[in-house]
Amino acid sequence: MPDFDYTARELSGKQVTGTLTAGSEKDALVALQTQSLFPIKVGMSEATRRQVVTGSRRVPGRYLTTFYNQLSDLLRSGVPLLRSLQLLEEQTSHAALRFVVQDIREQVADGTRLNEAMRRHPKAINSLTASMIKAGEEGGFLEDVLARVAAFNDHQEELKGKVTGAMVYPLFLMGVGSIIITVLLVWFVPGFAQIFGRMEEQGKLPWATTALMSFSESLQQWWYVILPALVGGVLGLFYYVSESKEAQDKIDQWKLKSPGLGPIVRNLAVARFCRMLGTLLGNGVPILQALRIAKDASGNVVLSEAIGNAADSVSGGKSLAIPLRASGQFSKEIVEMISIGEEANNLENVLIGIADNLEKYTSRKIDVVVRLLEPFLLLIMAAVVTFVIAALLLPILNMSSVR
Repeated sequence: MPDFDYTARELSGKQVTGTLTAGSEKDALVALQTQSLFPIKVGMSEATRRQVVTGSRRVPGRYLTTFYNQLSDLLRSGVPLLRSLQLLEEQTSHAALRFVVQDIREQVADGTRLNEAMRRHPKAINSLTASMIKAGEEGGFLEDVLARVAAFNDHQEELKGKVTGAMVYPLFLMGVGSIIITVLLVWFVPGFAQIFGRMEEQGKLPWATTALMSFSESLQQWWYVILPALVGGVLGLFYYVSESKEAQDKIDQWKLKSPGLGPIVRNLAVARFCRMLGTLLGNGVPILQALRIAKDASGNVVLSEAIGNAADSVSGGKSLAIPLRASGQFSKEIVEMISIGEEANNLENVLIGIADNLEKYTSRKIDVVVRLLEPFLLLIMAAVVTFVIAALLLPILNMSSVR
């Protein structure tokens, strides 16, 4: 439960300050009154406020999917929103989700809209979900939107799980290979230093052996500098990318243009956009509002900008297919299908069909890439190990031939 800082007066008139834990601000006021204290000021503590406002608590996708489904079922059964949130808060077993639901319930009890209360937790509930729920609140179909959000989240988690599962073995190979090579360089190679010492003084040591011994010696002498530098560099890069919008924009552009990876990233982004737009249109959301919400579903800044420009064109009376074709970010086949869907007044179903086909095609392509990645990593590992062994054997073979 959250902590509250308070300033109050005792019966004697003395002013006191302190911190107490309570379920809500109202509960905190009641607790002060039971202690014969007259509250002057009660507010959420700085630590709790920082947790709530910055959304410092992440919630796994599967728990959120269950929460959206259950909230949709309760609302559909006629249970009021506030009571539904209270029931879900009491029964959830995940601590972070319970914290989020509790804060949302308290905000709704104070008169805040559900979508606004959810926006206080950006690390648990993304802006796309909050925007969809806002559309559902305004259109009067909140329970349907919650069910759609749950289905969309479940689908995205399934797709993410497939990609993650496909990458487990290649990442395992990279990890094992790095450990083997490090062990060779740090513990195995230095044992040959004395053997090759005389040849190095005579200048008869092959360049490969010289480079290998120098690299191994550097690792042994400067590992306490190299290791923190690598860790710090990686952490610094992640922090820069997560905090810098310019860096994120450049990475999104690189993803779309990179050979091999580009088509996969583009297809997944377009599939997410089409599925979200079709879902919103199927729930009766006007196309302009649906476009402005769905553009963030792509997860790519370049595509989001193209879709945003398309929304501006649609507001001017053009069809959706024309600005999407002009953006150059959507294939001719997809644009043609969208155009046909508009003419047939069946755009929402066409968009869902596009998303299904793109995800199936991309899933097969990911499988092929992963299958090619495994032998590629094995070849790299074999090449490095071969270089190490060759660099160690060449001087021995040279000494044998001289004798």
